[in-house]
Amino acid sequence: MNILYSLQHLGYVIPPQADAGWLGEAGPGPSYLGPGGPENDFTQRNTTFMTWNLMHLARMIKDAGGIAAHGNQRSEWDAGCRFDHPNPLYR
Repeated sequence: MNILYSLQHLGYVIPPQADAGWLGEAGPGPSYLGPGGPENDFTQRNTTFMTWNLMHLARMIKDAGGIAAHGNQRSEWDAGCRFDHPNPLYR
């Protein structure tokens, strides 16, 4: 979770069910890299869910023309803009 939090804090978009890569135990059963790992139901399920969620998220971002900058600009915030909220000091 710390790695996922760090990535999203830097600006990466993390799709739901993104915990599909493991080193070592892959949940119930053998390690993904060990004997029987690629057939591990837990690993296959989570990898499939993550892949579909990644594709859906990519499509949503593409259809929206990317991630909008409105409401997400430090320079505007520092200048006093509070996106879609009236500025009580503006006269």
